[in-house]
Amino acid sequence: MTPTRRFVTLGLAATALAACQGGAPGNAPGTINARVDTAIDTMYARLPFTRTLANQAEGMLIMPGVVKAGFVVGAAYGEGALRLRNSGYRRTAQFYSFSSGSVGWQAGAQKTSHAIFFLTPDALATFRRRQGWEAGADAEVTLIDTGVKAEANTTNVQNPVVAVVFGQQGLLAGASLEGAKYTPITP
Repeated sequence: MTPTRRFVTLGLAATALAACQGGAPGNAPGTINARVDTAIDTMYARLPFTRTLANQAEGMLIMPGVVKAGFVVGAAYGEGALRLRNSGYRRTAQFYSFSSGSVGWQAGAQKTSHAIFFLTPDALATFRRRQGWEAGADAEVTLIDTGVKAEANTTNVQNPVVAVVFGQQGLLAGASLEGAKYTPITP
């Protein structure tokens, strides 16, 4: 086996292992909703500025417990829900899956959660109309750094779609949603 094939095989094995530890497809609606509720509560508690974003948004997509793993070749998968402001973000409008792939120097596994806030009716309608919405291709997404200046970053957001990554656990560094695909699912 060549070194390249060995790296690809190890990357796929790591991804499969991570998926088996809580990110596997096919969760029941009740399980997804419980994880989404917990993620929203955690996000509000750890990042109070997200309440302001939620109050400004038409809807938000919550993706709790997205698992990413890889060794040179990486993949990520998770399931979450779109919640609308008019329901107080407590009722699911639609379930979605998240998937992404990457190639490049990487080794390890990571579990994160993220929220995507749709700040205009048009941004939300475009997202809901697509059968496979891709961050960065179907809409420019502002990724807010949840560091010290996160509060200030929310006041000068220019794009109608804003993402916040939180709850990172694991060995992979950095967060990116570029090229990530969100697809409606029926659990």
